[in-house]
Amino acid sequence: MRLTPDAKGVFPIAPTPFHPDGRIDEASIDRMTDFYGEIGSTGLTVLGIMGEAPKLDGAEAVAVAARVIRRTKLPVIIGVSAPGFAAMASLTRAVMDAGAAAVMIAPPPSLRTDDQIVGYYAQAAEVIGRDVPFVIQDYPLTLSVVMTPGVIRRIVTDNPNCVMLKHEDWPGLEKISTLRGFQRDGSLRPISILCGNGGLFLDFECERGADGANTGYAFPEMLIDVVRLSGSGERERAHDIFDAHLPLLRYEQQLGIGLAVRKYVLMRRGILASDAQRKPGAGLSATARAEVDFLLERLARHDPRARV
Repeated sequence: MRLTPDAKGVFPIAPTPFHPDGRIDEASIDRMTDFYGEIGSTGLTVLGIMGEAPKLDGAEAVAVAARVIRRTKLPVIIGVSAPGFAAMASLTRAVMDAGAAAVMIAPPPSLRTDDQIVGYYAQAAEVIGRDVPFVIQDYPLTLSVVMTPGVIRRIVTDNPNCVMLKHEDWPGLEKISTLRGFQRDGSLRPISILCGNGGLFLDFECERGADGANTGYAFPEMLIDVVRLSGSGERERAHDIFDAHLPLLRYEQQLGIGLAVRKYVLMRRGILASDAQRKPGAGLSATARAEVDFLLERLARHDPRARV
């Protein structure tokens, strides 16, 4: 099942489970993949930034991606960003042969001008194959590459196999409105816009025209709820469930320890056997774990799914 520009819903970013000694935890991969399907995810994204992709070697990356693809009937997007195009092309071929729906490409931090960014994606689109759907990852806070709406329009226009924007600019609400305005005036063909940033602005991103979320959070059920309720016009209910999760969502957004928080909660929920990260990685102190436990207790008063 190939990804198309009309994709909507929630594609959670899956973490990569590890044993405490750094080995890949295959049993947790299976349990996690099943969990995402059971809660109503539209698809999955594997080997994203929060999936610790740079810590895997080439064979491990293919093995993790293929295991998830085999385990689920959902469309799976695979992150293939790499310093060079040879590695990107090799991983793309392997995961598409395994049944991936699309690949996601982040720009290297060295890109500075609009023309450099547009040129990079033109080369990447050619290298992976014009028949392979791809997702633009627009994440300037981490990648330091700033894509204006005009640049995104050029990339989409120049590359028919670009089917989705993973929007992670911050602030970025006006960018969504501008892109949808381009579609209305006919200067941009339809494209799926799914949002990241841990869902921190998902409540209003949906209202600005986003099609859903392509991000991680320890309770992806909330992301699914917000997208569904927003789509059905139940604005107050969407904001109520979002607001209940906002303290934990905010805590998980801390730079440096966000993945540690997410993995700790997923372990508490019984989805991961361990909250281990492959080195280098920052773990949680005893004080931080106690703070997360406190936030879970408070969240459970409003959402019983947090009773872990």
